[in-house]
Amino acid sequence: MSPQLCEFHLPLTPEELLKSGGVNQYVVQEVLSVRNLPSQLKAFQAAFRSQGPLAMLEHFDTVYSILHHFRSIDPGLKEDALEFLIKVVSRHTQELPAVLDDATLSVSDRSAHLNALKMNCYALVRLLESFETMTTQTNLVDLDLGGKGKKARAKSAHGFDWEEERQPILQLLTQLLQLDIRHLWNHSIIEEEFVSTSTGATVKIIQMLQHFEHLAPVLVAAVSLWATDYGMKSIVGEIVREIGQKCPQELSRDPTGAKGFAAFLTELAERIPAILMSSMCILLDHLDGENYMMRNAVLAAMAEMILQVLNGDQLEEAARDTRDQFLDTLQAHGHDVNSFVRSRVLQLFTRIVQQKALPLTRFQAVVALAVGRLADKSVLVCKNAIQLLASFLTNNPFSCKLSDTDLAGPLQKETQKLQEMRAQRKTAVASAVLDPEEEWEAMLPELKSTLQQLLTPPQEEEEIPEKIATTETTEEVKGRIRQLLAKASYKQAIILTREALSHFQESEPFNHMDPEESEETRFLNLLGTIFKGPSASTQEKSPPASAENMGPGQTDYKDNPSVSEPEKSKGKDELVKQEMLVQYLQDAYNFSLKITEAIGIISKMMYENTTTVVQEVIEFFVMAFQFGVPQALFGVRRMLPLIWSKEPGIREAVLNAYRQLYLNPKGDSARAKAQVLIQNLSLLLVDASVGTIQCLEEIICEFVQKDELKPAVTQLLWERATEKVPCSPLERCSSVMLLGMMSRGKPEIVGSNLDTLVSIGLEEKFPQDYRLAQQVCLAIANISDRRKPSLGKRHPPFRLPQEHRLFERLQEMVTKGFVHPDPLWIPFKEVAVTLIYQLAEGPEVVCAQILQRCAKQALEKLVEKSTPQGDPRETPMLPTFLLMNLLSLAGDVALQQLVHLERAVSGELCRRRVLREERENKTKEPKEKNTSTETTMEEEMGLVGATADDTEAELIRNICEMELLGGEQMLAAFVPLLLKVCNNPGLYSNPELCAAASLTLGKFCMISATFCDSQLRLLFTMLEKSSLPILRSNIMIATGDLAIRFPNLVDPWTPHLYARLRDPAQQVRKTAGLVMTHLILKDMVKVKGQVSEMAVLLIDPVPQIAALAKNFFNELSHKGNAIYNLLPDIISRLSDPEGGVKEEPFHTIMKQLLSYITKDKQTESLVEKLCQRFRTARTERQYRDLAYCVSQLPLTERGLRKMLDNFECFGDKLSDESVFGAFLSVVGKLRRGAKPEGKAVIDEFEQKLRACHTRGLDAIEELEIGQGDSQKTPAAKKQSSGRHQHLASAASDNDFVTPEPRRTARTARRQPNTQQRVRKKKPKIVFSSDESSEEELSAEMTEDETPKKTTPIRRASSRKHRS
Repeated sequence: MSPQLCEFHLPLTPEELLKSGGVNQYVVQEVLSVRNLPSQLKAFQAAFRSQGPLAMLEHFDTVYSILHHFRSIDPGLKEDALEFLIKVVSRHTQELPAVLDDATLSVSDRSAHLNALKMNCYALVRLLESFETMTTQTNLVDLDLGGKGKKARAKSAHGFDWEEERQPILQLLTQLLQLDIRHLWNHSIIEEEFVSTSTGATVKIIQMLQHFEHLAPVLVAAVSLWATDYGMKSIVGEIVREIGQKCPQELSRDPTGAKGFAAFLTELAERIPAILMSSMCILLDHLDGENYMMRNAVLAAMAEMILQVLNGDQLEEAARDTRDQFLDTLQAHGHDVNSFVRSRVLQLFTRIVQQKALPLTRFQAVVALAVGRLADKSVLVCKNAIQLLASFLTNNPFSCKLSDTDLAGPLQKETQKLQEMRAQRKTAVASAVLDPEEEWEAMLPELKSTLQQLLTPPQEEEEIPEKIATTETTEEVKGRIRQLLAKASYKQAIILTREALSHFQESEPFNHMDPEESEETRFLNLLGTIFKGPSASTQEKSPPASAENMGPGQTDYKDNPSVSEPEKSKGKDELVKQEMLVQYLQDAYNFSLKITEAIGIISKMMYENTTTVVQEVIEFFVMAFQFGVPQALFGVRRMLPLIWSKEPGIREAVLNAYRQLYLNPKGDSARAKAQVLIQNLSLLLVDASVGTIQCLEEIICEFVQKDELKPAVTQLLWERATEKVPCSPLERCSSVMLLGMMSRGKPEIVGSNLDTLVSIGLEEKFPQDYRLAQQVCLAIANISDRRKPSLGKRHPPFRLPQEHRLFERLQEMVTKGFVHPDPLWIPFKEVAVTLIYQLAEGPEVVCAQILQRCAKQALEKLVEKSTPQGDPRETPMLPTFLLMNLLSLAGDVALQQLVHLERAVSGELCRRRVLREERENKTKEPKEKNTSTETTMEEEMGLVGATADDTEAELIRNICEMELLGGEQMLAAFVPLLLKVCNNPGLYSNPELCAAASLTLGKFCMISATFCDSQLRLLFTMLEKSSLPILRSNIMIATGDLAIRFPNLVDPWTPHLYARLRDPAQQVRKTAGLVMTHLILKDMVKVKGQVSEMAVLLIDPVPQIAALAKNFFNELSHKGNAIYNLLPDIISRLSDPEGGVKEEPFHTIMKQLLSYITKDKQTESLVEKLCQRFRTARTERQYRDLAYCVSQLPLTERGLRKMLDNFECFGDKLSDESVFGAFLSVVGKLRRGAKPEGKAVIDEFEQKLRACHTRGLDAIEELEIGQGDSQKTPAAKKQSSGRHQHLASAASDNDFVTPEPRRTARTARRQPNTQQRVRKKKPKIVFSSDESSEEELSAEMTEDETPKKTTPIRRASSRKHRS
């Protein structure tokens, strides 16, 4: 039969085309041999040129044969066949529109085009599949052979690059399917087989996605086009079903395929979420699978459906339920085990919130989720949680100002109003008249029985209480009957009704009596009509005595329902509105509370190590500040120190934050904007610490240097400072502070207005404003260069003459303020003395005059006190504040004199020497330069300059040692007075005086090493014994400075510095922590085992002190093996039953410290040493502490082997449940990432643990029965087996810094014998690191207890410990 008369049926398998099918079904007649294929293909091409696409009907066998022999034919023939088929399908696609539009198309022509279309599509899709299969195999080979020459191998296999050819074929098939080809079929319904075949490429999507994840966008575009433009929605279901049926375990082993599927699903959901939603149930199994990418894809698809399909308030019930289920799933996966999934969920919620698709009822739950994720271990999750909270702030439906304090007031007020409205409504309902119908039904049974009693026997006349008066009307009688019924006087009401029937025969309702009804029924109907009449409700409102108003009352009642119903509904609406308002305010208040809680957590993340997290935190606080959250100001201030960050990104983020918050204020004019800007910056200065002011100064300096502060700001600041604009004293002071900060960037701002500043703050007035004067001095100081002059600078430093008006005014203010007890004078005179030494020529002369005049005034006051009339034996008294001012001034001058000598004078000597040498070199003859070879060599080696520097430094040192505090020098005159005050705290007991004297003593000690050495015992005695925390804190700072200046002198006193870390006063502990941090990190103090006192600060109840300690160990961890070397000593001291800490705090401290041990070698060594420590431990508490430390280490397989080697050290301690549990947790950690070969070692270790644990429990039971006999054998065994091992352990401890090795060895030799001692009194275990005895830590110090040993500061060498 001719192929044109046959019908082509799309086969399920290629072999079906070879079998004879039904009537008129096309069958392949002959499978051509490979040799004949080229010639037959040419014949097909010739037929195509003449017949067009219909030539396929005659030559399909050729194409089938090519497909049949695809693996064995030449690559060139494959390429020719593919190119030709593309041409055929492309031509058919061009011709089909005209065919489809032809209304006169015959059935035979339609059938021919339909068969050709099926054959063309089938052939092209099969060829596409064949190339895909071969490409997959080639890629698998490439994986084995490596990446080089991959493209060349692919081209040799196909004859061309298949990656480039695939895209046009898919586009061609898509273009073909865009045509309205359904008219070729009967009833215009495309057969399912054609859909499956045409989309055979899409069925192959699954295979393609598994190997080529980058194809996902192209395939999504094709599928979405087929589903939307051609109504082939079933394709989506088929693809999703295939993906859904993939085994999650297989996908976990095939990351490439999972990544492709995930990308496909995610993009498909973005394009056609409504179509995909019907197939979502198939994908839910992947939410429980191991592959996180598939979980992310399914969750992203849900989010897209919420955004695009299930969004809005007008959803049907089923759609709302689906949305809620999707949201529940998203929220649940906010706690997913994988951090990437948790992070993705937060990102999706961020999109949902930004597009306002989150229902209001879900706000609190999702905000709580975000706040909870802030504590996540993953940095990525924390970052996305911050972004989600920022989106909540930006898109919150409540208010632009989210202050919980501002919202609490309106909420309380409106809640009270709602309660009042509810109470009124409840009262109105309770006092309202019951429905007359209901009342009638209630009284009807009793009324019936009364009526029956009255109707049966005849009643006498005397039973009628009163007769109806002739003047009474019908309404009045009805009212009386109604009242009687209301009072339950049924008998009287019936009698009155009977009388009314005879009296008002012509009036309603007494004239409507049906004679056919029984008398009882007539009476009941009449009574019911009277009682249920409309005027019943008005009876309660009208007074009972006003019988005349009954008529009008009835009329009013008839009109009342039309009035009361709207009022009733209006009242109900108002109540509903009030309830909604209260709910809105409650939601807003709860939201603001959550944001406040989040701010507290986020502020702690501001100093994380990850730059991106810090940047997110900064952006969040900027947004929170803009939304008026009060606590945001705390975060804005807390980010200030980040301006010193070494990370450029963080520094720039801080600058941008302050630029955004303060440099772009709202205002109509430049002056208005400047006013707002200054006001905002002034608020930051309120109660700001010195550190905060320095940070803000750096930021403003940066803005000034970049010309970001407008001239209008500077102009307005000067106007406020000079009081041209009315402002308060604090605003004036803040303006001067801001001008001083700006002068750091541009010194000319202050330099050109120096006289103005002097007149502003230093002019004579009463009372004197020392706060303003202090800020003026600080602003003027910014015009000088505070740094030591460098060798490169040849010009002299900037200084003003002594006669300058600035120094006259400073001298005048200091001396006049000296005699007034103003607490602000002391910080002012300190700044004034510093400014004099910075800017004055010969500052020592000016300051000497100030000291002389102040001392003279003090003596004059002393003379005034000792009057001639007084007892000559009585000691004259000086006011305490004068003595305090005098000593404080002397201390400031002493310290600034030292700084002046070592910086300014030394720098000037160096500058002049360099200039002199340059002049000498110019005047020297060329011959003279080469006369001395030795001199030339010294010059080349830089020894000449170094010798000169040493000479100058020695000169300065001699001046400090010999002259400043000796002879007739002015400062020397204050030494006896100072020492008398410090040595007699009982006589001079004023706290402020003691604090000033201690600081001055510290400053005097800084000058001379000789004086320092003589007064150190006094300083440390005050540090130990003083009852004043402020004094101990001051001396701690002073001794810290002395440790840097004279390290050899302070070194013997180091234990007393460490002792202050356990001071009962919070202020002293904080100061000691800061001082010791600087000394240790700068290597000015030996890091001994006493650093355990610093570790104790990790659990300090004051958060700032705990944070300080944590920062110290963070920095120390960067200094080589410092923490590793110190850990054994710290563990020994902290677990000491007499001087250590409790068990829970010990765990907290060690968890933090052991987190710094990250190197495998350190871990292995530490495991071995900790195991050996079990032998020296004598208490159960020490066993538990050591076991806990071992459990916190990041152990590897090698570390486990170390534990197995030292199993005998701790095996007998496993009877303790805590010790056993700690070692079991080690096993659990090791199992998580263990390799198969390592599991055997872990199993062996666990078996030994459990065996020893059980044996230990049995031993305890035997001990209780046999009174300790069972312990002798283990003890003996441990003694015999442990002696040699422990000595080896002690010898191997030289990795740690443990001084006095001979004492260590002696202790190690003694330890085996200690087990035979009586258990009642256990000896104190002294570890090798315990350098200081109890006597050293004693606060009582006498002359013979003063340390005499002076050793240079240097690291303990390992050679010393080995000796």
